[in-house]
Amino acid sequence: MSGLRSVVCPYCGFGCKLLVDPKTLRVKPHHGEPNRGKLCPKGLHAAEVVTSKDRLKRPLKRVGSAMVPISWGRAIEEIANRLLEIRELYGPDAVAFIASSKVSNEENYLLQKIARLFGTNNIDNCARLCHEASVHALKLAVGTGAQTNPYEDLEGFNAILIWGYNPAETHPVVMDYILRAKRKGAKLIVVDVRETRTMALADYKLIIRPGTDITLANAMMHVVIREELYNEDFVRSRTRGFSEVKMTVRKYTPEYAERVTGIPAETIREAARAFALAGSGAIMWGMGLTQHVSGVENVLAIIDLALLLGYIGERGGLYPMRGQNNVQGAAYMGALSEFLPGYVPLTDRRFRKRVASIWGVEDLPTERGLYLTELWDEVEEGNLRALYIVGENPAVSEADFTRVREALRKLDLLVVQDIFPTRTARYAHYLLPAAAFCEKSGSYMNSERRIQWSEKACEPHADSKPDWEVLTMLGRALGLPGFNYSSVEEVTAEYFRLFPELEERTVEELKNPDGIFLPRKRLHTWEFATPDGKARLIAVEQISPWETPDEEYPLVLTTVRLISHYNTGEMTLRSPSLAKLAGEPEALISERDADKLGIADGDWVEIETRRGRIRMRAKVGGVPQGVVAVPFHFKANRLTGSALNKAGTPEFKYSACRVRKVPEGR
Repeated sequence: MSGLRSVVCPYCGFGCKLLVDPKTLRVKPHHGEPNRGKLCPKGLHAAEVVTSKDRLKRPLKRVGSAMVPISWGRAIEEIANRLLEIRELYGPDAVAFIASSKVSNEENYLLQKIARLFGTNNIDNCARLCHEASVHALKLAVGTGAQTNPYEDLEGFNAILIWGYNPAETHPVVMDYILRAKRKGAKLIVVDVRETRTMALADYKLIIRPGTDITLANAMMHVVIREELYNEDFVRSRTRGFSEVKMTVRKYTPEYAERVTGIPAETIREAARAFALAGSGAIMWGMGLTQHVSGVENVLAIIDLALLLGYIGERGGLYPMRGQNNVQGAAYMGALSEFLPGYVPLTDRRFRKRVASIWGVEDLPTERGLYLTELWDEVEEGNLRALYIVGENPAVSEADFTRVREALRKLDLLVVQDIFPTRTARYAHYLLPAAAFCEKSGSYMNSERRIQWSEKACEPHADSKPDWEVLTMLGRALGLPGFNYSSVEEVTAEYFRLFPELEERTVEELKNPDGIFLPRKRLHTWEFATPDGKARLIAVEQISPWETPDEEYPLVLTTVRLISHYNTGEMTLRSPSLAKLAGEPEALISERDADKLGIADGDWVEIETRRGRIRMRAKVGGVPQGVVAVPFHFKANRLTGSALNKAGTPEFKYSACRVRKVPEGR
């Protein structure tokens, strides 16, 4: 065992630790927290991407239509000169940086440091596409934009409400915690737009019409308040806003909610009572709630439900389940255009000056930068001229990606730093080869806010470099202060100085097998992180989707995640074991819709929205009438709309579409 390296899994936000053999790159599960000897297929085969023949080997520069090799020194010098030239001509806000939920805390910290010292807050990451709605709602309601409790608490709660989230496929290892709770008698309530693997284990299965989540949450609160099942002491002593919520949900009777959501009124009553009478409970949610124009309000509605019941601290928890291995860390390190590290607003003068002082400057820019989803308009309008992307693939991951690809073509400078030649890399002027997850050391923060150290297991492939080394070179070349790092641990020590909870801790302490929770293991046990220490119950009304089905586009398209695939598929499609396990992507369509359209299992179908069309094989069943579900790892975002919610997240989960069978021979 002593020869194995302890490495954080590069996939989902659960944060499994892998034990990697440096010689063979074989993977075994870590037996401590959080994965307790368990791994999903992605974790088990994680190292296959490291040896892929498609890895980028050396820096490349676009010359005409060709990409030609260039030395690291020349590449960094030319990129820095070009960035400085663009700043001189158009100002610092003509440049933007996209950080990555797949690189370490140190690397995200360095990229946002570069952006802000360069003079712009145009730094964002793909948290914008998934849980930024959760961050906004949680900060409004309880003061802290993160998961409130550790995974281990799940085993002790008497009820678990899972909403718009399918852990059996997206975070398979967390299912072990959920099943332990169920074996102890906990009630499992699952809300989703289709019958998922997770729903197979539920005591209450609530299949909801897409986009009607607020109506269901308000109806459950209607039952809780009308039947006086809420926690009166908790509501009176620890919250504000009860009367507004009480008045708002009064009209959301279960009978009204049945007409809107399609869930029988009696099922709504039973589920609400079961959750309320449990005495303790967790609410876990995913992108089925956040990726709507009502995303922030959807999350506020379920937070209201938890607060009414006092399911906070020892008696419950709020679990926005993160999709990528360091999306929590990227956000916490300040790779968000409206927040400094620790989700501290840019306008917090005291903290901003503290950061500036550590970085050796007087002050930092205070204007909110562009959200990731706002970049493309700014490129089209000629305001944004340069983009530096680390480990992200917006040419596939963004909504309405045809428009995004057009924007990428228009940039004066596009730098892509990655391990593979992604779809986005096709538009790059410079392509920088990065080290893979086990070819470097660093820290990562999982969904429960546990920071874990990941060890280097092998040398970087060919002439690739760890992202922190590349960013250190870039910072120096740009003439920015404080980029004299000689080890990744020096970067860790610097970000520790930003957080009061970490400034007395050492990097060596972080390297213990259990890691460190930031700011602490369990939040809000005594008071909330609000000015008066009380949580806000914020009443919300049902909000309609941006576009609705009509005669031309009569069906609702939603996107789903597959157990064997991850995000845009660049990693998993290059893992032979995972590609074999996954098979071909399929579009789910109901029996009634398939019958009406003359579609059988395995037929090729064309799915079309107002943005474009894609072809895929059909899988009949598994969704209600009127709904079509497609995996988002491939070309689905050719179809999705770019309407945003107030946190800047697109409505990936609701598009009006039509489906037709592709004639034989086509």
